[in-house]
Amino acid sequence: MNKKSSIEKTKVLVGMAIFTALVVVLQQLAGVIRIGVFTPSLVLIPIVIGAASYGWKSGAWLGLVFGVLVLGACISGTDLGGSAMWNYAPAVTAIICIVKGVAAGTAAGLVYELLHKKSTLLATVLAAIVCPVVNTGLFAIGALAVFKPLLLEWAAGWAAQTGRDGVSLIAYVFLGMIGLNFLVEMGINVVLSPVIVRILKIRKAA
Repeated sequence: MNKKSSIEKTKVLVGMAIFTALVVVLQQLAGVIRIGVFTPSLVLIPIVIGAASYGWKSGAWLGLVFGVLVLGACISGTDLGGSAMWNYAPAVTAIICIVKGVAAGTAAGLVYELLHKKSTLLATVLAAIVCPVVNTGLFAIGALAVFKPLLLEWAAGWAAQTGRDGVSLIAYVFLGMIGLNFLVEMGINVVLSPVIVRILKIRKAA
């Protein structure tokens, strides 16, 4: 291994360590950061940026870290909904947490790798969209497939709280559970991720 490749490898390791630390910190702050009435999670931003900077395998790793942290919150009870899911079906809850995180990071990296030669901006924007869509989409599919009894209870409570009648399960999942917070999170991803990736590319080229 020559000196140049050794330096590049060290830079990647340092960069990944930083992004991993950011994932940990931002996940711990989930629910604390507020934008008006919303409490968006910013943890997907370093996943998208890491995947764009170092490839889909790095995105998969960062997604795995994210998934493990989400699972930890379910087990510890920090995430009340996740805790109920863990108590109902722990193995499935673990699979959903891990798979959705890894898939989201991997998808972001693959989208970026596929498109970045045509347009870095387009590649980053689409990666920033795909990441939360895959993460939330897999969660919704898993929840609807396995946790229907829990969701029906939550839907009834949400309907009573909001004064709605005859709320369907699908409507509850996409309006009550996911709702506007998802759109805010994706919007933040789309705005911030391309800017940060662009800055990092400029610094690498300098």
